[in-house]
Amino acid sequence: MGGLGVRWTLHGDGKTPAPGAVVRPDERLTWPRTFGLGAQHVVAMFGASFVAPVLMGLDPNLAIMMSGIATAIFLLATRGQVPSYLGCSLSFVGVAATIRASGGSSAVVTGAVFVVGVVLFLAGLAVQRFGARIIHAAMPPVVTGAVVMLIGFNLAPVTASTYWPQDQWTALLVMLFTGLAVVCLRGFFSRIAIFLGLVFGYALSWVLDQVFGKIHSPAGGAEAVDHWRLDLSGVAKADWIGLPSFHAPSFEWSAILVALPVVIALIAENAGHVKAVGEMTGASLDDKLGTAIAADGAASMLSTAVGGPPNTTYSENIGVMAATRVYSTAAYWAAACFALLFGLCPKFGAVVAAIPGGVLGGITVILYGMIGLLGAQIWLNAEVDLRNPLNLVPAAAGIIIGVGGVSLKITDNFELSGIALGTIVVITGYHVLRAFAPAHLKNQEPLLDSGTSAYDEGSAKGDD
Repeated sequence: MGGLGVRWTLHGDGKTPAPGAVVRPDERLTWPRTFGLGAQHVVAMFGASFVAPVLMGLDPNLAIMMSGIATAIFLLATRGQVPSYLGCSLSFVGVAATIRASGGSSAVVTGAVFVVGVVLFLAGLAVQRFGARIIHAAMPPVVTGAVVMLIGFNLAPVTASTYWPQDQWTALLVMLFTGLAVVCLRGFFSRIAIFLGLVFGYALSWVLDQVFGKIHSPAGGAEAVDHWRLDLSGVAKADWIGLPSFHAPSFEWSAILVALPVVIALIAENAGHVKAVGEMTGASLDDKLGTAIAADGAASMLSTAVGGPPNTTYSENIGVMAATRVYSTAAYWAAACFALLFGLCPKFGAVVAAIPGGVLGGITVILYGMIGLLGAQIWLNAEVDLRNPLNLVPAAAGIIIGVGGVSLKITDNFELSGIALGTIVVITGYHVLRAFAPAHLKNQEPLLDSGTSAYDEGSAKGDD
């Protein structure tokens, strides 16, 4: 059992870490404190992990249940050496929106994402076998940053045309409140700013309903109708205990091509997470990078195989670890257990599904923008020189294609557009141009040196 990372020694008196000390992954505090920390980790991932399946049109109960199972898989695969919570990945929200806009069902969405999980799993095995250098060979930071940026900014029309118009004033106030929470709050509360924004939006929508009555605006459709901002009728009908809804994936090539670029973002997220945790715990975890990527892929495959969303490591939980100095994987096992219990409560999922459209409008303005700007963060951390035309040209072209929804019709029944086409342009454009570029333009520092991830120095401080 010790080899699986499920045995822990008691840290000190089991109450608080000694001054300057940290609770290492193979240590724990007393069990009541450990379960308290586990609950704290669940709350930290609430905002993003529950908003994501709602935005993707998937069952939030199944999402939280599978996040608990995914976390358990990750902890077992890494032998308890990489503390992490795996929650629903926001990187796929744009993919889901694009697939649904072309008539794809939930089964088509999960089928496309299942294939991404397979590719991510194989990428992890390749990194484990050949080392981290292969990541840089295929995806230098200029490419990774551009792809992450176009994935995030591709979501802008979803906020502008779907969520914001449902209640523009609620959206504006929620955006302002969430922004203040992110910037002004400290420690743990800054890590749950999205969750606090959701709570504020719920309360605000209820108050506005009581004071002004129904609102006349679009509500999930193109036509404006009278409707309540906060409709909790589904909560009353939901059971307290029950299984979430499952469905099998369906595979379509057009949807798969749209989803595949997200692999780049997930590899970057995992590299940053492993590096950050290694720096905070003082342990070298570079040899675990391939295992972490493969475990993430395997967990996403399992989740999407039953109709759930994909999963990825959460920076919110890195912030919790940094604030508490407790890196015990026992706390993450406790968090996984809590997630499973929440997943078995349909009434809880109905509360999540009832998030008003205006609230989502305010949240997604910040959330989608943050996803896109993570690409800029990758460029800054890697000191990408955008004055160099070798970097500038493919990134500029790919981002405009991805954000603007430019399409390339190949046959009457097949075309590339948006995220898929933008990613292809960035990757192939960079490598083709590099093959013909003069030597003085090829001096960009690598993203990863031999076996060491240098993706995100800022993650050690809890930055996303």
